[in-house]
Amino acid sequence: MNTPHGGVALAAFRLDDPELVESGDPGGMLRQIASSAAQVRTALRACDETDLSVLRPESRPRAIITAGAGGSVFAGDTLAAICGPRSPVQVISVSGYQLPGWVGAADLVIAVSRSGHTAEVLALATEAARRGCDLVGVGAPGSALQQIAHSARGTFIPVTHSGPARCTPWSLTVPLLVIATRLGVARVDAAAYEVAAAAMEDISHQCRPSSESFVNPAKSLALDLVGTLPLIWGASPLAATAARRFASQLAANAKYPSLAGVLPDVGHDQVAAFDGPFAPAPEPDFPAAEDFDDSSFDELSEEDVSSLDDAAPNQALLRLILLADPAGEHTAVTRAREGAATLAAARGIEVSEIAMDAAEPLLRLAGAVQLLDYASVYLGIACGIDPLAIAAIKDLRDLTEPPV
Repeated sequence: MNTPHGGVALAAFRLDDPELVESGDPGGMLRQIASSAAQVRTALRACDETDLSVLRPESRPRAIITAGAGGSVFAGDTLAAICGPRSPVQVISVSGYQLPGWVGAADLVIAVSRSGHTAEVLALATEAARRGCDLVGVGAPGSALQQIAHSARGTFIPVTHSGPARCTPWSLTVPLLVIATRLGVARVDAAAYEVAAAAMEDISHQCRPSSESFVNPAKSLALDLVGTLPLIWGASPLAATAARRFASQLAANAKYPSLAGVLPDVGHDQVAAFDGPFAPAPEPDFPAAEDFDDSSFDELSEEDVSSLDDAAPNQALLRLILLADPAGEHTAVTRAREGAATLAAARGIEVSEIAMDAAEPLLRLAGAVQLLDYASVYLGIACGIDPLAIAAIKDLRDLTEPPV
């Protein structure tokens, strides 16, 4: 099987040498991920220092719409997943340049951009202000987003954490959860944030660069993915949020393609790939060796002989990543998840299962995302790719931005 920039042995060598890990991460992406707990605490302080008195249960909107792009989409997805289907108001995440037609003055729009200058977010915030929506901005102080929020007599929560937006998810997510809790739409206890931050610190210790791959869960997962095509399936709305996040991080940090989905929906489409060209071929039903004599080989063509070779296929094979969320799964989905693992194994497809074990939704999501973020960076390093580099993203932006 071909693997990018070398095989699995080379990938393992790169990850188990601390000096190679450090040189393979020149932008310090691992250090950025290790800052997740600090992001939670800093974001809470920013919320405490911002006047949020207008956000109270009696002023609860008809709907909450989170406007984001790129890395900030995770914040909106997290809010929707934690509020859940029993939320007393509709909670959705929107990206692009247009709000849904039904959004109006009875609704709250939360525009989220770490830099505060993301074109799509600014367009959505401007449209929300024009429609008379309540507006909250979350982003860098002094940014264009802050100006729009203030012009609309809205609220602005400053985010000051440095680093790429894809490495600062909690700086943007925590303010949304605080807002939803103040409105009575979500229930995130104040102590839950510190518990989640402590769990992130524990995972960061387990996944530290000096920890060898056989005891480092993030390195181990990264090595499992080398040379494969990952299918990442979540078994609950919360797990689906983590799955989409992982697929996004694999693309950005490891430049690695994958496909995310949610059970049971993937049972209607993606599971069919188990029988496709990226699944292991069934064992050939060749005659036993004792059925051949020397003259038998004389009757075989060169192609027939080569087909007897058991060499690995010259392409990536599927790898199934199951994100189990027992506390948030429907019982029927649990059966679907267990069935998917059984079916994959029967087809010869390797399976990695990650359990989101905890009672509190924030803690379950925080632990999974912390591990998966580390794995995405380690996969980039294992493949000899700079996790920070985003040349293709910049090139596409240059080709699509309107002329000045």
